Amino acid sequence: MNDPRIVKLAELLVCYSVKIKPGDKVLVNGTTETAPLLKEVYAQVLRVGGHPLSLVSLPETEEIMYRYGTDQQLTFIHPPTKLGIETYDATISISGADNTKSLSAVDPARVVIRNQARREIMDLFMQRSAAGELRWVGTLFPTNAYAQDAELSLRDFEDFVFSACLPDLDDPIGYWERKSADQQRIVDWLRGRRRVRVTGPDTDLTLEVTDRLFINCDGRHNMPDGEIFTGPVETSVNGTVRFSYPAIYQGRELTGVQLTFKEGKVTAARADKNEEFLNKILDTDAGSRYVGEFAIGTNEGIRRFTKQILFDEKIAGSFHMALGAGYPETGSRNRSAIHWDLICDLRRGGQIRVDDVLLYKDGRFTLG
Repeated sequence: MNDPRIVKLAELLVCYSVKIKPGDKVLVNGTTETAPLLKEVYAQVLRVGGHPLSLVSLPETEEIMYRYGTDQQLTFIHPPTKLGIETYDATISISGADNTKSLSAVDPARVVIRNQARREIMDLFMQRSAAGELRWVGTLFPTNAYAQDAELSLRDFEDFVFSACLPDLDDPIGYWERKSADQQRIVDWLRGRRRVRVTGPDTDLTLEVTDRLFINCDGRHNMPDGEIFTGPVETSVNGTVRFSYPAIYQGRELTGVQLTFKEGKVTAARADKNEEFLNKILDTDAGSRYVGEFAIGTNEGIRRFTKQILFDEKIAGSFHMALGAGYPETGSRNRSAIHWDLICDLRRGGQIRVDDVLLYKDGRFTLG
């Protein structure tokens, strides 16, 4: 028996997030683990008149590539991959892993090689997105692997995922439209501001946002959503931050990550676990030690850490920063093959001040 929430989520992705129109060419990316949602999305795209193309990955193929691929094979970009990003109207990507640790033993140098080769695709994707030529959304389908990482049963993790995406099951589109209006009030207040300071346990950061735009994340690109973000001036970040939660990248878990910035660049990077890996990734390219995104999480329905960045970066009471590529629509000029989000909890003694005005205290907005 199909879970009716899967049907509701597919409708939300197709009709709200990327607003598929008759004639739209749509890439639907997933894995075999995501088949129930992938099929519903495929059907819904057809119902509204779009042309869906399913790209389904098999388990372990990425691991096989790293195990047996030569450097030339690691860096090869298949022409259909680039063509899809260049010419399709929308992409719907559904994450669904059967083993979230399958790449844990891969040599970090090989990860860097592959990331560097894919920078062209990332740049193209972000440019078309910023220009409004490519609509996209990413979501996650609950699997046993994700449930185990979150230390939940599969049923409890399913409830967590669907409640985060569909807080109002009777009117999911209406819910996200209301959430959008609420967040827009904060985005409007931030327009034209110049300087941000973030303080908290082992954290004191300053950054400039002059002439940068804050974006209202309301379910158009992520589902679930709930954040407000911008791209800080590239050379403006100064100070130190210690991230509260483990940082996850390519199947590796890094704990106790602490970064020091000077004139925008990470000048010191430490971690209690996997510090060598941290610095390898930070040396991917010229942009990987700079910040592409600064964001505040706003999703009140996400209160626990799950080791899935799609949810964790939205935790209400947190902020996160992404090292590497920034989104051009914010005004960010940082380019990189990586975009790595790291999260800091501000619910116990944290503050965000904007132009010396208190915006955020102990994980809550202070605006009246």
